[in-house]
Amino acid sequence: MFNRREILIGAAAASTALLSGCHSPGSTWLVFTDDQARTLTALCDQIIPADDWSSASQAGVLTFIDRQLTGPYRRHRTTYRQGIEATEKLCHDRFGLDLTAAMPTQQLEIAKALEHQNSAFFALVRTHTMQGYYGSPRHGGNKDAVSYRMLGLDYPLLRGRAQYDFTAGPKS
Repeated sequence: MFNRREILIGAAAASTALLSGCHSPGSTWLVFTDDQARTLTALCDQIIPADDWSSASQAGVLTFIDRQLTGPYRRHRTTYRQGIEATEKLCHDRFGLDLTAAMPTQQLEIAKALEHQNSAFFALVRTHTMQGYYGSPRHGGNKDAVSYRMLGLDYPLLRGRAQYDFTAGPKS
C-alpha cells in the first residue's frame, strides 16, 4: 500500500520523465532541436517573408508550431522531424549547404522543390505557418497581433465577454 507522499513523488518523477523527452537539453524549444528550429525558420520565412510587415518567424510562428506539437498537433511530430531532415538533405544535395546558410533565392528554390517532392510535409508546414501568423496571439504566434494590424482588424474579443460592460454600475 502506498501513502500519499509516495504517490506524489512517483507522479512528479513520471512528469519529469515525460517532459524530458519533449526537447533537447539547453534548447529553448519544447519539441525541436535548435538546428531543426533554424531550418524550419528558414522554410516558414519563405512562406511568409518579411516586407513592410513581420516575417513568419518574426511573428512567432515557430513558437506557435512548437507549442502545438506538444498538444493538438502531437501526431505530426514525426512528420516534422522527417520533413526537416528531408529538407536539409535536399538542400545539401543541391547546394552543399544547410538551408540556413543558403541564399534567400536558394531557400526559395528548396521550398518550391519541397512543395513538389514532399508535398504532404510542405502543405502541413504551410497550413501551420498560416495558422500561427493569422491566428490568435494567445497560441504563441501572431506576435503583437501583427496580422490583425496588417489587415486593419481590431483584436477580436473573446466570445461571451464582449456583451457585458462590468465598468458601468447597476442600472436602476
